[in-house]
Amino acid sequence: MTLDVLIRRVDPDVPLPAYAQPGDAGADLRTTEACEIAPGERAVLPTGVSVALPEGYAAFVHPRSGLAARCGVALVNAPGTVDAGYRGEIKVIVVNLDPRESVRFERFDRIAQLVVQQVEKVRFQEVAELPASVRAEGGFGSTGGHASVGVPADGADGQKGGNRYASVVSDREGQ
Repeated sequence: MTLDVLIRRVDPDVPLPAYAQPGDAGADLRTTEACEIAPGERAVLPTGVSVALPEGYAAFVHPRSGLAARCGVALVNAPGTVDAGYRGEIKVIVVNLDPRESVRFERFDRIAQLVVQQVEKVRFQEVAELPASVRAEGGFGSTGGHASVGVPADGADGQKGGNRYASVVSDREGQ
């Protein structure tokens, strides 16, 4: 199914969002301004477009994996949400997570991708207790999958840390 979405160019020269490959979920968004972001800094980059989504839909601004892998660029509020009623220019909050190198964007560089999805409207019903589930209240690493998960909170097993959150420090240091 193809959904028609109304789009307006805020910058008359910006290319419209487009899918790079058949089957892609996200259409590329571009910046209309050149910008250099130093390590640890963030910037709000304009995309030069605004949209009118049909009621019952939202658009989500996702990071580009290539920028993350090659340059350490992430989105501060990923995914950013564009509600159906919003008519302003879509802007992307990027952050440079590389500890040493600045990253430079030129006008019309691809900076993010826009995924449009149908969303359900819900009615919240307050209850005294929720029904039981297998997972129950387990969260933040409760399903395992990393060597640091499962370390007792008191560090009784002799390992450093013990905040019960997975640490990637040992992964970086090859331990």
